[in-house]
Amino acid sequence: MIASLPMYDRAETARANDRFWHNIRIHLGEGPEALTRDGDLWDQWQSPDLIFSQTCGYPYRAHLHGAVTLIGTPDYGLPGCPPGYYNSVFVVRDGEVDLSLTDFTDARFAYNEALSQSGWAAPQTHAQAKGVTFRTLVRTGGHLFSAQAVAQKRADIAALDALTWELICEHDEFASGLRVLERTTPTPVLPYITAVSRDVQTHFRAVAAAIEDLSDSDRQILHLKGIVAIPAQAYLAVPTPASPDEIAKLA
Repeated sequence: MIASLPMYDRAETARANDRFWHNIRIHLGEGPEALTRDGDLWDQWQSPDLIFSQTCGYPYRAHLHGAVTLIGTPDYGLPGCPPGYYNSVFVVRDGEVDLSLTDFTDARFAYNEALSQSGWAAPQTHAQAKGVTFRTLVRTGGHLFSAQAVAQKRADIAALDALTWELICEHDEFASGLRVLERTTPTPVLPYITAVSRDVQTHFRAVAAAIEDLSDSDRQILHLKGIVAIPAQAYLAVPTPASPDEIAKLA
């Protein structure tokens, strides 16, 4: 069996994630002893042996819907967002004051990957609604790397998952040199998933109980408030913008 928590797993959260999975495993009554932290995520997400993982909303609506079971959505209590929702934050260097998003039309935009809801889809949809198209794209491979690219002046603006931004502010010194320019409209948080053959209610109850069993410290480390039932249709209804390749052709 495969269990993973790849989305917010960093040195400062790893042990709390381990304890979270331990609690889930107890309530499910089965599963691997340890989380998988290597290998191909797409292979894991689509494996019939998947017992628990977390994916992004964009991969879910683009490829995984119908191929996995949607367990539920974690609630991280993010500012300005309903329970189970999050948004993207546009970050720029702190010294760049009195600027708006329209000032970054020709700027270097850092994004983690093309199938990211918070790193690509949400910020592109938000920017396009304001008549802004980022034509100079810097693919970084991760939200942390996108933030670093702006801090190190290899990019001018980046869009980050709101929870990742909170973790960066908590744990990375370079965050002091960045500031939030704008936030996108909230969309459903990265969902918990399991193999298509598994029962959603069994897993939902196990995850809810596991969160309740966490210590206050672990819930704080993970920013985890609970789990909510957001229907698949809410994920499928989120707009999908043009891809980086399509935008590059217009440059």
